Order: sequence, then structure tokens, then C-alpha cells
Amino acid sequence: MSTQLHFAAISDVGLIRSSNQDSGYASPNLLVLADGMGGAAAGDVASSVTVGHLASIDDDVHGADDLLPVLRSAIEDAHDDLMDRSEADPELAGLGTTCIAILRSGNKLAMVHIGDSRAYLLRGGKLTQVTHDHTLVQYLVDHGQITPEQAQNHPKRNVIMKALGDTPNDVELDESVREAVSGDRWLLCSDGLFGVVSKETIERTLEEYHDLSACGEHLIELALAAGAPDNVTAVLADVVSDADSGEIPMSQQPIVVGAAAQGKPRPTRGGSSAAAAAASLSSPASANTDTPDEADDEEEKPPRRLVARIFAVFAVLILLGGGVFLGYGWSQTQYYVYTSDGHVAIYQGIPQSIGPVNLSHVAELTNIEVKDLQPVAQDRLNTPITRGSLEQAQSVVGNLELLPDTPEPSPTPSTPSESPSEPDNSPSPSEGGE
Repeated sequence: MSTQLHFAAISDVGLIRSSNQDSGYASPNLLVLADGMGGAAAGDVASSVTVGHLASIDDDVHGADDLLPVLRSAIEDAHDDLMDRSEADPELAGLGTTCIAILRSGNKLAMVHIGDSRAYLLRGGKLTQVTHDHTLVQYLVDHGQITPEQAQNHPKRNVIMKALGDTPNDVELDESVREAVSGDRWLLCSDGLFGVVSKETIERTLEEYHDLSACGEHLIELALAAGAPDNVTAVLADVVSDADSGEIPMSQQPIVVGAAAQGKPRPTRGGSSAAAAAASLSSPASANTDTPDEADDEEEKPPRRLVARIFAVFAVLILLGGGVFLGYGWSQTQYYVYTSDGHVAIYQGIPQSIGPVNLSHVAELTNIEVKDLQPVAQDRLNTPITRGSLEQAQSVVGNLELLPDTPEPSPTPSTPSESPSEPDNSPSPSEGGE
């Protein structure tokens, strides 16, 4: 039995960043997530241009054997475009972007990936991370130098080893082809989501929310409640059999969000290149299925950034008023490990304050003095180590005492033994999350 993709996409600038440098795209046959980096305008150029090149392949008919070559060609074109732009404009020097793209043909899904954005698959109630992060900390985990728990709060967890546009070397993609299985739910997301919301919470949300748009909205709300220090973007898709697809009304109009859809007057910094093709398919917030009069009314609405801030203020007010909507009660189900008066402590809540209201308090003050820990353990405590339960936080405390005094390697691979793959072609590490 053949299958279809039902889809949704949503993006938010977050509570700290001044601009959105993520871009997302969703359609019946193509899903794309790109997280730009490079600062200023460069990040939004990189992500929107990349989405634009990939959007250009969406309307074509592809055979199952052509999926990966078509994706690879579009990615390489985007990479070359970004390199040309950075060479022509000094202000764009250092621009780059992560990218995940899934292209469907019949019951086949082809995926390419580069960078630290992630693809997750929910199947049978179990959430699996399908992609492998191209980061320094993942390299250290792969080589047994740090644990996955250490990687979650490592001070250099944003150092990206591979990305589009930030090096003239050939693009090194992770590639795969798999079956589109009815009942599967896919999530592509930037680190603005998984960096602050636990995998367990993401899994629970994907399970509980049947409607994709509502699910995406709630994931964004969770990131906002956790402080949203980065742009947050989620692209979701359900694999639905043809027999069931008629029971779930779904628009076939592609959705473009984030930097690639920042308004019709200036849809993207991609100019007249392929990036403009993506932005022309959608209004800033979602697919443009309105009539012309309704579309004009949409343009008169406040910019998405303003709407996001209004929503954040609204959430904060509710939080202060009693925690009805992602409020205080939810925050007190969370825990983190940090320091208190020179000792290791477990806090209940989240490491945030809203005006005079502190959303956490010391739940357990250990007798472990920070100065007695190994340097690598002290380094981890430079930032709060968040966990979803008291037991997990207590486990972190135990691990801190057991950490070996391992010297930290240089972030720039220079020899075959240090490089994650093919050192002659490895890009210089880049700080992601812009």
C-alpha cells in the first residue's frame, strides 16, 4: 500500500536572538531544516539560500533510484552558491548552515544530513535520533573521551565540524534511504529545541498530540518556557497510508518558515536566486492558502518577531499568575545540577528568573566541594546541567565524582588520528546556533 506525507512546520526567533537564522520547508514530498550560522545577516542568508535550492527540486518527479543524487546535487549547488556569496561580500565571510533534507518518492524516503540539526523518528511509541551530530563533542563521544551525559553540557558543544558554505572543500553528507512506514512520525529540528527540551519530553509531546500543527506549536512553547536562548524550528511529518489519508484533511500547499519566509516585501536575502522560489510559496507564518484579500490582511498583521514577543510576555504573565499555561507547576518537575556556596547542589526547577521570581531552589546540597573535583568536572559545572528528574540529577552528581582528569583536545582536527573523517577534506570547526 502506498503512503503520503502529512506535514507541518513552525519557527520562532526565541527569547534571546534578535533575528531568526533558521529556515524550514515542508511539502508532500520534501522536508528541509537548515540552521544558519555566521552572525548578522550571514546566517539567514545561508539557511534561506539552502532551502531555496532544495525547494527547486520539489515539483519534479523522481524515481526511487534518483532521490539521493537529486538531493546531493541540490545541496552541492547551495554550497557553491554560499561560497560565491561569501567571496563576493566580505560581510558574509564565515557564513554557513546545517541542513537536513528528506525527499519522498512512493514509499521511499531519502535523507541527507550535515551539521548538528537533528532528525528524529517516532515509531511504535519509541523516539530514535536518526542523524549523527557533526560536532566536536560527538567526535569525543565516538572516541570514548567523554560520555554522552558530559556532551550535553560541554562548553564546546556548539563547535560544528561540518557545515555547508563555511569551507571550499567538498561537501561530506550523511546519506540514507529507508522505507516510508505508515504510522511513523518524523521530526526535523534545530538545536534551539533539543538543546533545551529533553528527548523524553519531545517523545511524550510527539505521542500525545495527534494534530501536527498543535504538536509543533507545543514543542515551540516548551522551548520558550525553558528560556529559548536560540532560534527554534520544527518540521514534522506523519507517514499516512492512502487508505487513511482521506480521514485527515491536509493542505498540499508547501510551508516555508523562518529566515526563508520573512515577508513578501523582502522574502529572503537570497535575492533573485533559487532562495526566492521557496519564499514565494508561503506567507511568513505558514502556507499561503488565503484569498488575495486575506493575504493582504495577513501582510498588515504584526511581524512574526513581535507576535513571538507578545506570546512570550503573555506566557510570562500566566506563569506569574499561577502556572496554568506551561507555568510554575511544570518548571518544578525539572531539575539541574549546579554550584551553591562552593558545593555541588541539585536544584529543583529551571535555571531562569522572571523579574523577582526565581524559578528554581536548592533541593539537595551535597558535601562535595567543587574545588575537590577534577578539572573536567569543574568545567562542566560552569553551566547548569539540566535533567528531567531528581534521580537523573543525582546520577549526574555521582558521575561528576567519577570523571577522569582527561585533557581536552584541540577543536581543529589536524592529523588523521584527530579528524572524524577524511582529514584532508575536513572543514574547520564553526560555532553553530547563530
